[in-house]
Amino acid sequence: MLRLQGELIRGGTSKCWIFDHHDVVATGVDADPLLLAAYNAADPRQIDGVGGASSTTSKAAIVRTPAEPGIDVEYAFAQVGIGDERVEWTSNCGNCATAVALYAVHNGLVPITSDSTTVRMLNVNTGARLTGTIPTPGSTAPDEGTAAVPGTAALGVPVLLGFEDPAGTTTGRALPTGRALDTLTGPAGPAEVSLVDAGAPAALFEAKAFGLDGTESLTEFAEAVPALTVLRREAALAMGLADRNDPVSHAVPKVGVVARAASYRTTHGTLVGQDEYDLAVRMVSMHAPHPAIGLTSAVALATAAAIPGTLAQRVARQTADGTLRLGTPAGVITAQAVPAPDGASPTVLLHRAARRIARAELLVPVLEGRPA
Repeated sequence: MLRLQGELIRGGTSKCWIFDHHDVVATGVDADPLLLAAYNAADPRQIDGVGGASSTTSKAAIVRTPAEPGIDVEYAFAQVGIGDERVEWTSNCGNCATAVALYAVHNGLVPITSDSTTVRMLNVNTGARLTGTIPTPGSTAPDEGTAAVPGTAALGVPVLLGFEDPAGTTTGRALPTGRALDTLTGPAGPAEVSLVDAGAPAALFEAKAFGLDGTESLTEFAEAVPALTVLRREAALAMGLADRNDPVSHAVPKVGVVARAASYRTTHGTLVGQDEYDLAVRMVSMHAPHPAIGLTSAVALATAAAIPGTLAQRVARQTADGTLRLGTPAGVITAQAVPAPDGASPTVLLHRAARRIARAELLVPVLEGRPA
């Protein structure tokens, strides 16, 4: 039996186990088999592990002290399979970055500075640079807070998450193909798409191409997921993220649909008027509809909506101050693009909340010296 120290933190609408790199190395087992065993990834219910059997609760981050200056902590994000013995290392997660920021403040990875502390983070999966600013009144690390985010009624420590110069992090260009519009072939034939790389690579389709209006419930949107899954693979090829012979990735690019704002009810029945947000969006998370929206997807949408000719720009209500209010199944999430100096792409800011849930020693089963 292997023993692995970890900390479970809710970041936004995700739960993420945070592990120190040194503790992972100390087990003598590679990260992939270690996480697969700890989460019981082979079981769709993950009943014999710490996974939560959903894409938003089967996540991990491995943190370490960075080698380069100007960074306080670097982390590798892992999306652990559910009924699938595979770990995806190809993407980033803003909600887990929120959790990493709180972890860093509590575990001495960054010096606490006066009444607020900013954690400078590097996601090694994608090269993305982020900041997480946390209130530290009296130079103390907070355990509780009153910040809320759409998608959960739970409160947490407020975290202002910033994605710095997010455009082209993975492919080198905000528009990997050089075009605001492309056409991909899916099960129902050709479909227009905007392929964007900001925060994470994303393939954004117009909802009406699938007979949708962008305000569907999770159950209704689920009917479009099989077609979007096929198109995600085609998008990965078009963006240069994969070759035909590579294994299919269900993590990147992010894929979803956009539409003009219209009145709808959230998953919890709250009425959202069409004037309360600027762009309707429904995203896929791995194999299922995302219950809200991944933060890297929100960054991609904020960037796409500002680029002339994209589908997001075509249907979004334009604002003067760089804010974009996204109508998601969980409610309205606001992203703000702030101009950056030196020709960098705008920093995208999002308000999140985080809470430490547990510190634990995980007992990871082994078989013949390796995790079972």
